[in-house]
Amino acid sequence: MQSVVKSPGSQISVGLSPLRKFWQRFIGFLFPLETDTWLAVLRSGLGLQVIVYALFLRSDWHYLFASSGKGLVGREVGEAITAFDSPLIPTFGWLVAFGRNLNMSEEAVLTVAWVGLLSAGCLLLLGLFSRPAAIVAWFVHLCAAESGGLLAYGADSFMTTALFYLMLSPLPDHYSFDHWVTKTKPKNPLLLGFWRRVLQVHLCFVYFIGGLAKCLGNGWWDGSNLWRSLIRPPFNLVPPDLLVQFKYVLPVLGISICLLEVSYPIFIWLKRTRWIWLGCILAMHAAIGLTMGLYLFALVMIVMNLAAFGVPSTDRRAQATSATTEQ
Repeated sequence: MQSVVKSPGSQISVGLSPLRKFWQRFIGFLFPLETDTWLAVLRSGLGLQVIVYALFLRSDWHYLFASSGKGLVGREVGEAITAFDSPLIPTFGWLVAFGRNLNMSEEAVLTVAWVGLLSAGCLLLLGLFSRPAAIVAWFVHLCAAESGGLLAYGADSFMTTALFYLMLSPLPDHYSFDHWVTKTKPKNPLLLGFWRRVLQVHLCFVYFIGGLAKCLGNGWWDGSNLWRSLIRPPFNLVPPDLLVQFKYVLPVLGISICLLEVSYPIFIWLKRTRWIWLGCILAMHAAIGLTMGLYLFALVMIVMNLAAFGVPSTDRRAQATSATTEQ
């Protein structure tokens, strides 16, 4: 019998093999094969979101974002708060200062900004000049959200985040007019997979942290937080007498929401439970929009969830595209 002596190099390679497998799986998780169908859903959904946002604020645009003495509060307050966080965050003050160099009044600058935002939403919905439209929509909406910081809420934060991801994603998708006009080549399916994975992981963090925060208080376990949310103006769209009749349902709904959000990062990845959790999340946001009037918040969350998990992950077209790219 001959004894086999392993060299130090072979022992190191055996020790590194589990680490190498883990690294390959990690890279495979970050860069899965994807088609651009999810990107088309995100682009068109955010285009509709921006259009609705601009139309909702059409009559109050100048009233909300004008300077002191002309508007509701004066955008200087919101911009001062923003400048305290970072002076590099864009606001409408930047655009107004730039407009003065062109002899444009504040009212004219705000009007151009609103028209630009609405136009960017329409272009995103059609898929025409997708990348410039996404950049303009993100920039103008960010200015609006930061200048109106005292009036902004969750929908503005999620809109800014979603538009930022869309702006950096590999546009245009093959459902857009840009693709039909310029006949662009298919995008790298690994790059498409990476940006979708970023969106998916972001949503998992959002729901887990939000659900954990709800679980730490007793207001969601006894339904009191739901009660206060539904009876507080201007969100009191449901008649109070109806809430009193179904008051025993509120604790059940509160506990269900906590468990749904905390378990989102687990069950949304499993194929057997993905569609159940996705359907429950979409139903929850639709109910928030209908019962509280938070239509913009409900719409942006539905769009982000549909783009992240509502489109099948891979198909044969992605694999074919990957093979073509490697050749």
